[in-house]
Amino acid sequence: MVGYLGAKGVIRLSRSGMSGRLSLWFDVVTMSEIIFGSYFTGAAAMEELVQQTREVLAGRPPTCNIFGQQYAFNLFSHNAPITENGYNEEEMKLVKETRKIWNDTEVKVTVTCIRVPVMRAHAESVNLQFENPLDENTARELLKKAPGVYIIDDRTSNTFPTPLDVSNKDDVAVGRIRRDVSQDGNYGLDIFVCGDQIRKGAALNAVQIAEMLL
Repeated sequence: MVGYLGAKGVIRLSRSGMSGRLSLWFDVVTMSEIIFGSYFTGAAAMEELVQQTREVLAGRPPTCNIFGQQYAFNLFSHNAPITENGYNEEEMKLVKETRKIWNDTEVKVTVTCIRVPVMRAHAESVNLQFENPLDENTARELLKKAPGVYIIDDRTSNTFPTPLDVSNKDDVAVGRIRRDVSQDGNYGLDIFVCGDQIRKGAALNAVQIAEMLL
């Protein structure tokens, strides 16, 4: 996202679709905590990213009108204002969105949002903590059945979701599905999610909501 491969990209993976996709797991387990790492550029910055890349490769100072710093060949903490608790506004928005989507004000959510130099799609690393066990094979089967989700999770070839896989596509890709080894038993799971924040995060969501109202 994801969660809600759930921010302006999950993603904020939040608006991209993952939190909504994970909701089907609530029929099987009770979620107690979600830890997000959210990685994206933002639609407004894509054109400048191309410009910066050309300038840096030519040895010229990069144009930095959008974020105020170089993001070609770089990454940095999200540029949203920092709140009193040390989180930025984008991170707190994802916390609130996830709780709202899942209709659960008690679930613990923490997130770090990072700007990365990709043209389309957001990515999230997601750690999920459960009150009752869920093994990775069961989780994988549940995700396979989820509408709008497809699995890229080939450990043998080391092939997992990338922003390029989902650019200009409606569905969300999920991979790196594995048990959280910091937890005893099957009470934690790690996944990696990618989704196109423009297709899924805005346009498709609007169409799907409209269809539900017809």
